[in-house]
Amino acid sequence: MGGTVLILGASGRFGSAAADAFWKAGWQVRFFDRKADDLDSAAMGADVIVNGWNPPYDQWAATVPDLTRQVIAAARASGAMVIVPGNVYVFGVDAPACFDADTPHRATNPLGRIRIEMEEAYRKSGVKTVILRAGDFIDTARSDGWLDKIMLAGLERGRFTYPGDPDQPHAWAFLPDMARAAVALAEMRHQLSRFEDVPFPGYTLTGRELAEGVASAYEHRLALRRFNWLPILMLSPFWRMGRHLIEMRHLWSKPHALDGTRLGELLPEFEATPVQDALSMALNGAQYSQTDLARAPQSAKAREKKTPQKLSAARPEF
Repeated sequence: MGGTVLILGASGRFGSAAADAFWKAGWQVRFFDRKADDLDSAAMGADVIVNGWNPPYDQWAATVPDLTRQVIAAARASGAMVIVPGNVYVFGVDAPACFDADTPHRATNPLGRIRIEMEEAYRKSGVKTVILRAGDFIDTARSDGWLDKIMLAGLERGRFTYPGDPDQPHAWAFLPDMARAAVALAEMRHQLSRFEDVPFPGYTLTGRELAEGVASAYEHRLALRRFNWLPILMLSPFWRMGRHLIEMRHLWSKPHALDGTRLGELLPEFEATPVQDALSMALNGAQYSQTDLARAPQSAKAREKKTPQKLSAARPEF
């Protein structure tokens, strides 16, 4: 079908992937500059608005409600459908292990409540909206997410560091696949309901399975280590970002997966990239290489001390 799409947050992870996918599918792609553009004007003539805006955790309370109002107003004036990358924060600690389109949103923590209220605002607005819900991202470029900043940070030393229980399943989404799904949903927009909650199943992997997949992509053994949360716990009383990281820590030990039933109903011919191919593309695209590990000292005593990664950037993607 094609059309015109306005990308909000094109420099972010989902916004960038969506812009690439829409362009490859033959859409006219517009980019929004928050410093120079007027959103209502920019949205005029757009068929779809992709809301990829993602402020840091410590700015959510102050910015997400206003950004949501702006997007709804622009979509209402232009008649555009809105696609929002949803997350799993809305479900809460006591939610079932498999999230589908009907799983209640019962999170009580601050970040979860902000996302619940954001989605409810879209639901009540009357604006055609798709919440394309996914787990943590596997990207094809280095980012400030958990995978790159924490899990893969020790590859030169032959380590894979996991921030939770490595034996519990965790939801992941390969960004190029998720972006392709967004395009496919946009192209069938006239057939969609006014509000669609579409879980994107992606991959469900334990920490061990993820570590094994990464090791296979390198053709090199990796030692699985547990991430030390103590520094964040100690700093959290004085560091707001740290408090938010602790707030969402349960997702690294709570078993969870996304049910793909609704996506399958809407896009029965959609084919996901095999997980091993996705991991290989992610590592290659992020410019990791097997030589990183080939250079790694074999003796722990010979390891060069490294500067710790900044934890301020280590957060889930939404």
